[in-house]
Amino acid sequence: MQDILEQMARAVAAPMVYAAAWKARTGRKVIGLLPMHFPAELAHAAGALPVLLQDDPEPVTVGQANVFNFYCGLNRSLVDQVMRGAFDGLDAILFGDHCVQLLGTADVIRAEKPDLPILFNQLCTTLDASWARRETLGTFTQLWTELEELTGAAIPEKTARASIRAYNRNRTQMRRLYAMRRRGEIALSARDMQTIIKSSMIMEKAEHVALMDRLLDAVPRRAPDAGNLPIYLSGHMCHAPKPELLDMIEQCGARVVNDDLFTGWRFIHADMNEQSAPVEAMADWYLDKNRKLPCPTRTMKGLDWEQFLLGEMKASGAQGLVILMVKFCEPHMFFYPEIKEACDAADVPHLLIETEHEEMPMEAFKTRVETFVEIAKRRATEAA
Repeated sequence: MQDILEQMARAVAAPMVYAAAWKARTGRKVIGLLPMHFPAELAHAAGALPVLLQDDPEPVTVGQANVFNFYCGLNRSLVDQVMRGAFDGLDAILFGDHCVQLLGTADVIRAEKPDLPILFNQLCTTLDASWARRETLGTFTQLWTELEELTGAAIPEKTARASIRAYNRNRTQMRRLYAMRRRGEIALSARDMQTIIKSSMIMEKAEHVALMDRLLDAVPRRAPDAGNLPIYLSGHMCHAPKPELLDMIEQCGARVVNDDLFTGWRFIHADMNEQSAPVEAMADWYLDKNRKLPCPTRTMKGLDWEQFLLGEMKASGAQGLVILMVKFCEPHMFFYPEIKEACDAADVPHLLIETEHEEMPMEAFKTRVETFVEIAKRRATEAA
């Protein structure tokens, strides 16, 4: 199992190196995708390698003068990577509009790389509006045409269907791991789970599916330490928490049983309908996935993120909620008061940790997490 995880980790550590090797081997295009709502399936069907662009561990240096300091770490890191030439191997970047900061990042990239195609598609945010499906179908139809123009070849419907099947299978494999972990059958760390999800955002789909088949057979069936506090991790809706932060949380006596992280359950929770016409399947996937896991950048009547979190905590047996809020993430900041109020009303122990791209006060965080774990354990004992 460790060999498989190490292969995935190499792609995660150097995604552009992986993409360059794939491009040299196949002669096909590499398309960078920005989180969080656009279907990689369509870029895959166009014969390209879709690579989800993430922050990297490098401090923001040369890009500092081109981005506001009050932008989140993801956006500042993306601008810095562009200025450092890290994305020079890309043939296009696909942008969305879920965040006003991301719009500024798109403008910087356009200015710095005027010859790099930027495919910008604006998705509706009111998902239950009467016009939402019509507009979404139009957006994905436009994207289909733009990708055909970029690659210089038509995208056959049967090819798009095959891409949807491949992505559905990959998501199903990763959901199986999540289910085994929730049931206490395996003891994969939060770092390992994040490596698995992040590598699926980078690697060629058939290769990742094959690795997942091997991993599901090889993962040791062993129960986690029953003395550790089961917790639910929430937040980080666009990019990954630092692995050392995840390690620290588990070293303090917690074990993650479920999450709604972007580099976690949020990325794999929804499949596309393989029976529908591909563009309809993509539109319905986008419009319906919010019902399964609410996103604070979208709106839909009757859906509350805080109630979803409380329900998922109960279903997974979590006894505490750890919220990882990216500094300057406005959608999360707006929603947090409702989450806190709901947790307080339900007497659910919760801890807010504000994360940053640069250095974080890990020792101070450790003290807070240790205290939280002890309080949550005491509450669970008293409730029993």
